[in-house]
Amino acid sequence: MDNAIPTPQFGPLGQAFFMIIASEIGDKTFLIAAILAMRHDRLVVFSGAFGSLVVMSILSAAVGHLLPTLIPRKWTQFAAAVLFLVFGIKMLMEGREMEAGSGKIKEEMKEVEEEIEEADAAMDGTGNMGADGKAIPLEALEAGQGRRSPSGRNSPRPTLKPKQGTISGAKNFASLLLGPTFVQAFILTFLGEWGDRSQIATIALAAAHNVYLVTIGTIVGHSVCTALAVLGGRWLSTKISVKHVTLGGAVLFLLFAFIYFYEAFMYSSVSTPDSI
Repeated sequence: MDNAIPTPQFGPLGQAFFMIIASEIGDKTFLIAAILAMRHDRLVVFSGAFGSLVVMSILSAAVGHLLPTLIPRKWTQFAAAVLFLVFGIKMLMEGREMEAGSGKIKEEMKEVEEEIEEADAAMDGTGNMGADGKAIPLEALEAGQGRRSPSGRNSPRPTLKPKQGTISGAKNFASLLLGPTFVQAFILTFLGEWGDRSQIATIALAAAHNVYLVTIGTIVGHSVCTALAVLGGRWLSTKISVKHVTLGGAVLFLLFAFIYFYEAFMYSSVSTPDSI
């Protein structure tokens, strides 16, 4: 007979939802959606960014769901507790070092804007190529960077390798099929989320709980964060304090760590009964 720790039926859903809210508000993917929404159609940006996060949530939850088949459940819960403890302590340290106000988020927004400008230049081919092979946006050209050569031509573009050519071709095909804005929002969000704290936390939650509830919770959480970013992310980023958001997330992650340590201990206790 399977001795499981009784937990609220929809507890994992709520934990996944609040974990995403605490991790994503003001995060890089939040800023990507906010900035793109100021330049392009908001619905298209939302569709691309949210679609990417849905794919990421499903992949992460699937990985977490497979872990208990490879590792005993008590160890997956213990691993989840350790991960949340590490993330909680890291966020607590980061939050204490931050200055109050929106200065930190403005710096991150500037970095994201530069990445988007570079991606725009590379996608539409309007930028010069720098010495490092990266596209220089038009704004940088106007500022005097990446000047044209004396012959009046742009700097020669580096020859693409076969693998790069295949990736570029697939990207162009997807842009033609779905639209460049959708593809840009999808790719930038996917790359920004890959290896992020929320992705690893999703894997840990799915390893310890019902994978379907965790998946739904993360998707709903991402939908709320992405909608906020698209509708008023720029304004919201100037009003919130990343320091307070980070400290609040640290408290939440440390609480999760305590819960999972307790569940791992209780599971270990009930899984070794006096068998006959």
